Amino acid sequence: MAVDSVSNQSSVLDQYAIKDTGTQDKTLGKDQFLQLLVAQMNNQNPLDPQTNSEFVAQLAQFTQVESLDNLNTSVESILSSTQSSQALQASSLVGRKVILSTDTAMVDTKETFKGSIALTSGTDNLFVNVLDSKGSQVARVNLGQQKTGQVTFMWDGKDSSGNLLPPGKYSFEAKASVGGKEVAMGTSLPANVDSVTLGINGGEMLLNLAGLGSIGISKVQVIGQ
Repeated sequence: MAVDSVSNQSSVLDQYAIKDTGTQDKTLGKDQFLQLLVAQMNNQNPLDPQTNSEFVAQLAQFTQVESLDNLNTSVESILSSTQSSQALQASSLVGRKVILSTDTAMVDTKETFKGSIALTSGTDNLFVNVLDSKGSQVARVNLGQQKTGQVTFMWDGKDSSGNLLPPGKYSFEAKASVGGKEVAMGTSLPANVDSVTLGINGGEMLLNLAGLGSIGISKVQVIGQ
């Protein structure tokens, strides 16, 4: 009886085994597994039957494997959707202006440059030093007394003598008088997006900024027009 059981189960297994023919790829799926389980129950040795716990354990193992396979499929689908969303977002960002926390910007001195300062403490005297690409101070924007919060500043592109400076890369040092000392404050400045590099395998998308290099999109505070 035991020999017949093994023979019958083997025939069921043979029906769903992977054939190395190059043209077929039959695997043991859920339906085939259940048919095999039923055949196993029908052909087990009546003198030494399997216990219910053994059948439950087999079902639990198969369910676990199937759940993992479904999870992998879901994750792949989510990743694909994320990449498509990134590509769409990337195409809409090229040519636009973004604002990020930085002290350096490419400035067209023919237009008024606008930035902001994250003032962490009230001050009687807030000012912004403007430095050229060589690190030399060329101008200062005085803002006077200010309260805690975001403070906007503007620079007309001229040096301290009123001469229009050439366009290019400039740095901005914001300082506030707090408790008799000059304390540095963070600045948020605009930048133009030249191109976008999509994240690999779900990684962060990079914005390639004109004259400033690449930054992660998570560092962008505001996306302008």
